[in-house]
Amino acid sequence: MTAVALEAPRGTAPEMSMRTCPVPPPHGPAEQTTAGRRAAAEALASAGSADRTVPREHGGRPLFPPGFAGSISHAGQLAVAVVVPGAAAVGVDIETAAITPRVARFVLRERERQQMLSPAGRHTARDLFAAKEAAFKALSSLGTLGEFLFWQIELTHSGGALTATYRGESVPLWIRSEAAISFAVAIRR
Repeated sequence: MTAVALEAPRGTAPEMSMRTCPVPPPHGPAEQTTAGRRAAAEALASAGSADRTVPREHGGRPLFPPGFAGSISHAGQLAVAVVVPGAAAVGVDIETAAITPRVARFVLRERERQQMLSPAGRHTARDLFAAKEAAFKALSSLGTLGEFLFWQIELTHSGGALTATYRGESVPLWIRSEAAISFAVAIRR
């Protein structure tokens, strides 16, 4: 997979800056982290930030400069970073692994599986897994919801829009799916 294979989901914020970076061999955690930070620096530059350093917060989350909400994800040989100036929080996730029916039953609620998965819906289990991960990043950065696990988020689809909710807090989601990758973005205003 190459970095140019990933395109932003349709309908996301026009001011969103997204950058990808290939993960060099051996594609391990250190290489993925470095590629993610490089993608974040490029996304920050594109968004107009003078500060392009993304250190880690306590707990490991990336700490983007004030006024430039962002998120990083990586899977195997690709890292992506998304920055949205002025947003309250951003979450991004890319998934390349197949999601087995057993994992889908664990991560997705019955209603989500019945209404959103093919054939009734238009998403794959990998898409919805990525959506919950992206929403988790955006919602957990609020710091007001306490500790929770990403699969506790509830997904709803209404009027062509996908929304993630946990404990009364909601965030809109956008998904782009291709044969080898699912890409999800959550942007909280």
